[in-house]
Amino acid sequence: MDDLYREVILDHYKNPRHHGTLDPHDFSYEDENPLCGDKLRIDVRLDENKRVKEVGFTGRGCAISQASASMLTETIMGKTLDEVKQIGKDDILEMLGIELGPVRLKCALLSLKVLKAGAYGIDGQHYHEDDD
Repeated sequence: MDDLYREVILDHYKNPRHHGTLDPHDFSYEDENPLCGDKLRIDVRLDENKRVKEVGFTGRGCAISQASASMLTETIMGKTLDEVKQIGKDDILEMLGIELGPVRLKCALLSLKVLKAGAYGIDGQHYHEDDD
């Protein structure tokens, strides 16, 4: 089963979905993982009902960080801002489907950290990684 998940991760890494920037966007956030140098930016455009209409990401990093960003952008399409805020660490791990050590876990969760920081910023609220 792990082989299937590894294939999906490699596919998202080699053929990322929603790769690129959006201008204009309703929110955008960029951050990096200082432990490994992975860097990620996510731009989101919402419709009049605060649903994700378009999303784009750019960045550089390992297969795990880039694949999780690609998977996450697919997952949030059509979701409301409130639904986006409900996505947590377990959702990312379920998407990836493989065991991760502490260092790779930071890589996998970078996209969630960036997305949530942007989503909470649009409402003027503060997001903390521990909120997951």
